[in-house]
Amino acid sequence: QVQLVESGGGLVQAGGSLRLSCVASGRTFSTVIMSWFRQAPGKEREFVASCSRSGSTYYADSVKGRFTISRDNAKNTVYLQMNNLKPEDTAVYYCNVVNFWGQGTQVTVSS
Repeated sequence: QVQLVESGGGLVQAGGSLRLSCVASGRTFSTVIMSWFRQAPGKEREFVASCSRSGSTYYADSVKGRFTISRDNAKNTVYLQMNNLKPEDTAVYYCNVVNFWGQGTQVTVSS
């Protein structure tokens, strides 16, 4: 079992920034790849970014150049720095490890 707890969401104006955090606990040996997904109202959950234990990163085209994923392996924590936020980034953001999910954190971007 892996427990994931996200934090850092909130309300921000377009062009602003937020930093999300996700702390993993439990069977953390399985945290080889840590990812962020998001789900907007009425839409399917979509991939945002992932980071391997060695630091390799991947991004959805929609967030490239604006979002940065990073991790602190000693703390079993993954971060998502979100800059130049747009109203279309509004969603619940979820942390993912293998088939485990956090409870999500709401990000709302006002225009």
